[in-house]
Amino acid sequence: ASAAGLVLLGILPEKTAAPYVGIAVAVIMYAVGGGLIEVFISPIVEGAPTEGKSGAMSLLHSFYCWGSVLVVLFSTVLFRLFGIGAWRKIAVFWAVIPALNALFFMLVPINPPVERKESMSISQLLRNKMFWILAVLMLCAGASEQAMSQWASTFAESGLHVSKALGDLLGPCFFAALMGGARVVHAKVSERVNLYKYLGGCAALCIVSYFLAAFSPGAALPLLGCGLCGVSVGAMWPGTFSLASERCPKGGTAMFGLLALAGDLGCYPLD
Repeated sequence: ASAAGLVLLGILPEKTAAPYVGIAVAVIMYAVGGGLIEVFISPIVEGAPTEGKSGAMSLLHSFYCWGSVLVVLFSTVLFRLFGIGAWRKIAVFWAVIPALNALFFMLVPINPPVERKESMSISQLLRNKMFWILAVLMLCAGASEQAMSQWASTFAESGLHVSKALGDLLGPCFFAALMGGARVVHAKVSERVNLYKYLGGCAALCIVSYFLAAFSPGAALPLLGCGLCGVSVGAMWPGTFSLASERCPKGGTAMFGLLALAGDLGCYPLD
């Protein structure tokens, strides 16, 4: 679905009477794929026979950041070489990665983390108070992450008076790189720190970073606030998943799906 959506993004805008309709259809298609990937990969890693589940989850989600950095850097280079008008071909080019993943996963045997008869149903999850606390944490994690990520490029362009290419590098690329670094660090120290206190410290740093970005004079300090926000939100999403596995061990795939939905709702732009 992800690969098909990216291919359609490069084809449908030219083939439909209203280009926006073609873009919307493509976005829906690859959003379905991305949503399912989020739901499936986390319980696969959580169910793997490894030590340090929290660290493994954080390391897994760091690759979301490295993927973001890769897309920004490589797409910027391609735009410089072929011009912004080549965006349709570049979208089709990026479809290669999910297409290869589809082939790879056809060859991998996957066992469910909890037997179907033992896992909690959706109705049981919705009646569980701890699940709702975790859902609120995921909602806030998504909002904390995406509000800054979506704003970073515009800030860099307008505040630093640079081109879009440089704005993408100084904004979302800088943010994603520091967020990925924070997740790698969390993966290293997860077994030696209290996850509850760690997430509390991240939340406090996140508040500071938003105030720094919003109210500091000039451009350097707000850009620093953007980077600190990437550091602060790094452990929130994977950390909440780890808490969910600890506090609701029979939640199963349904729990990861609903928590991912809560996180995505937090990512919804309010502007």
